[in-house]
Amino acid sequence: MHPDPSLEQQQSLTRRALFQQGAVGLGAAALSSLLGGSAQAEPETRVGGLPQLPHFPPKAKRVIYLFMNGAPTHVDLFDYKPKLKELHGQPVPESYISNKRFSTMTGNAQGKLLLGPIEPFRQRGASGSWVSELLPHTAAIADDLCFVKSLHTEAVNHAPAITFFLTGSEMAGRPSLGSWLTYGLGNATENLPGFCVMTSISKDTTCGQIFYDYYWGSGFLPSRFQGVKFRAGGDPVLYLSSPPGMSRPVRRGMLDDLAELNEIQQAEIGDPEIAARISQYEMAYKMQASVPELTDLSDEPQHVLDLYGPNVLERGSFAYNCLMARRLAERGVRYTQLMHAGWDQHGSITTELYAQCRDTDQPSAGLVQDLKQRGMLDDTLVIWGGEFGRTPFLQGSLDNRPKWGRDHHPYAFTSWLAGGGVKPGISYGASDDLAIDVVENPVHVHDFQATLLHLLGIDHERLTYRFQGRRYRLTDVHGHVVRDILA
Repeated sequence: MHPDPSLEQQQSLTRRALFQQGAVGLGAAALSSLLGGSAQAEPETRVGGLPQLPHFPPKAKRVIYLFMNGAPTHVDLFDYKPKLKELHGQPVPESYISNKRFSTMTGNAQGKLLLGPIEPFRQRGASGSWVSELLPHTAAIADDLCFVKSLHTEAVNHAPAITFFLTGSEMAGRPSLGSWLTYGLGNATENLPGFCVMTSISKDTTCGQIFYDYYWGSGFLPSRFQGVKFRAGGDPVLYLSSPPGMSRPVRRGMLDDLAELNEIQQAEIGDPEIAARISQYEMAYKMQASVPELTDLSDEPQHVLDLYGPNVLERGSFAYNCLMARRLAERGVRYTQLMHAGWDQHGSITTELYAQCRDTDQPSAGLVQDLKQRGMLDDTLVIWGGEFGRTPFLQGSLDNRPKWGRDHHPYAFTSWLAGGGVKPGISYGASDDLAIDVVENPVHVHDFQATLLHLLGIDHERLTYRFQGRRYRLTDVHGHVVRDILA
């Protein structure tokens, strides 16, 4: 738990106290120098974080979240329903949709025609998990995956639903998942941010989603906990390069002088954002050295590059971002969020779904395989999924196959998890025989979040932050750990 921000002035009145607070940035380097190196971290000592965390021994040390913006269609990828195939082209039974709210594009779902999966499913591996032929690489690692087939949410539109998954609220302004984790657990490296973000979109798609900055924002937490976005072009991170003519020693001296001025202002005003500003300047200085090494892929053997597919060397592609996520993870980054848009297939389920699967299937599976062969999968939690599913009934005309589509569906959908203390080779929960509603072991968004935090050694009810008179948490006042999927 964090004190009221107004009390932070008392924690930052002196130079040494400011350096000790957070144990990051200029403070860590300067304090280490002052103490002759006695403050240097032990190999397993984290940078920052709350002293009482983790609450119990964690299964996972880090998270890579492969977030599929636009909502992948569960009925075409993971949730095989023979009855849906059998009733293809017939009206959805009223009993399945009564009292259900859909987007304005569907309105009243009465009379909508059911649409069977557009490609065949097969059972995969020793686990027998059902996976569509649209995802052959994911199918090949089915025994490493835990499919959660009973997710459900309240949101029916993209931005609120994505915000709900990533911040615990449909309204923007709350801290995102990565911010909560780095606030509570700190990071395992001083040279890279604890929370990194990369975005991508399939080429020539017509169903892109906007990447709002609040998807990786820190909300009311100090801004040093917000995600740092890596870009597809130019400098990987904005403002990372020094101005022309400024040498590294000159920049070092400038930052030292600037830090002293900020410390004076911090002592007078007590604004915690001044301390955040000092740490962010220092992190940018360190990243000038760490990011070029991070993005130099010359040390990656060909057989590793091949795991991620043909686009792995194309900056900005999902494949490139997956490889970068692994490199960030092995360098100590706590939470990496990859967001890939293009899944919003209202009229392109028979065309653009193929492109989405082609661009994301092999890199996602390759990431899991790469982590596994490096011995990192056991303590790295990988998550793949979107903000909701898509309707088992058709959007469009049955006579116009190239324009078939599916609308938003919040009542039952699927995500998968791998590593990080999750049981491999299982399918948890179930939807009904038309994949419309959850009928077994429902998992709400807050349950999903509570389980994720649990895997990292956090009791979701105890990780809170006081703001405007109340204590907030990622799961609000809800959430139960889904213990049946824990290894």
